Amino acid sequence: MKKLELTKMIIAAVVIVGAFTLASCGGKKKATKSVLGTEIELPCNDVDYHSTKTHFRGTGQGESTNQSMSKQKANTDANANLAAGINRTIKTVSDRYRQDITVGEASEFAEKFESMTREVVNQELNNVAIVCSKTFMKDGKYITYVAVEVAKDELLNNISNKISKDDRLRLDYDKMKFENIFNQEMEKLANERP
Repeated sequence: MKKLELTKMIIAAVVIVGAFTLASCGGKKKATKSVLGTEIELPCNDVDYHSTKTHFRGTGQGESTNQSMSKQKANTDANANLAAGINRTIKTVSDRYRQDITVGEASEFAEKFESMTREVVNQELNNVAIVCSKTFMKDGKYITYVAVEVAKDELLNNISNKISKDDRLRLDYDKMKFENIFNQEMEKLANERP
């Protein structure tokens, strides 16, 4: 009888030691600790939801005791981040394009061009696609995470169409050169991804 009890205790000890060994060899964790604190991964915010060479993307977060308001805040935040990214890229493309071409009145061209591209961007923000949306509830509040996107080609085509309807801009517009600079900036944007 004592031999059976001893065997059971040895098996139990081996199981416990094995469990501790396996637990200490666990896989990757979503939260990692450092001297700065615990790093966490946010939903709709990983590498799949950052701008690429084919899409502009923006992410956002909203919190409210009302689920609809939480989603609305997240969408507003994501759209603002998307617009900021697009505007930053358009400004860079516009500056580089202006340097590459010879126009009569460069400052007038730049002002009109940037004004027109802002109109296109604002119009595009009405047609964003939601590519990720997740809502959680914690402590009586809804927390929503959202990622939105706009296709680069769609934006580029709308800019070209808008330029072709403006007599002054059309004279100084080299579509191929503009698209080449635009694509170069999108490539840089894609390489900046985390």
